Amino acid sequence: MMIVKKLIVQLPRGLQARHSAVFVRKAFTFKSEIVLTKNGRSANGKDIMEIMNLAVQEGDDITLITDGIDEQDAAKILEKILSTS
Repeated sequence: MMIVKKLIVQLPRGLQARHSAVFVRKAFTFKSEIVLTKNGRSANGKDIMEIMNLAVQEGDDITLITDGIDEQDAAKILEKILSTS
């Protein structure tokens, strides 16, 4: 079963290099597939360049998708990264 969470990014400068690196590092600790989407574009949650190319800013609507054996833990922890500075 897949988890899909619609989020509003709360990071003051959006998902820039530092937060992208934190997100990817944490994403790699999960076996699940992780995807971020914004405005119909998607990025592999374990690829920093793909995430940065989404150009996610504070207040943007994004979707976090986790799919795999540890999807619930992944969704919970990665959502927290996207909503705290």
